[in-house]
Amino acid sequence: MSEQHKITLLMSEFVTHDVKRFVFSKPPGFTFEPGQGVELTINQPDWRDESRPFTPTNFVDDKVLEFTIKRYVDHDGVTKKLHGLPAGSELLISEPFGTINYQGPGVFLAGGAGITPFIAILRAQYRSSADGGKNHLIFSNKTPADIIYEKELRHYLGKDCILTCTDETVAGYESRLIDKDFLGEKISDFSVPFYVCGPPGFMDALTGALKELGADPQNLVFEQ
Repeated sequence: MSEQHKITLLMSEFVTHDVKRFVFSKPPGFTFEPGQGVELTINQPDWRDESRPFTPTNFVDDKVLEFTIKRYVDHDGVTKKLHGLPAGSELLISEPFGTINYQGPGVFLAGGAGITPFIAILRAQYRSSADGGKNHLIFSNKTPADIIYEKELRHYLGKDCILTCTDETVAGYESRLIDKDFLGEKISDFSVPFYVCGPPGFMDALTGALKELGADPQNLVFEQ
């Protein structure tokens, strides 16, 4: 593993029923590119061998580090432990890594917590207005209650923010799986970059569908 830095949990708060926003101290000189990930490790004896990858979701120039992390309750793992940590807890953070980086205006395709690598990218783009109004988001969740930062994403993207819920039919949301037919209906230009992140099945299905629809494989940006 790369060099590790100590960070301190300053606060945490729920943003959905099972997702929390964590704010940590930022090591001197630490920086990252929007979309990159790091390995986080809880600095306690029983957890030091349990590092996991997460993506900073704040602005690069912030004085703190922010992570937006979903708790998975089906096992007693790192995310469950993280959600129970009090302020003042110490963690270790690796140097940043990853292949998700902004390649220009395009379409972001996210499933569930797969939105997290895109949050810092979209925030940076819409603060700078470099590509404001030129990006599109298609974001799949089970229900509206599961959508991370819904109001913020709708504010940034307006009509170009398409939210679909697969387990509920609710006004204002699509109620379909994102598949080849869905992409063909919603996207008119397949020559742009496509940013894809979500569970493995979601990733495999969408990257395959995009290639069938004519997207250039070299324009598909995802974690490799």
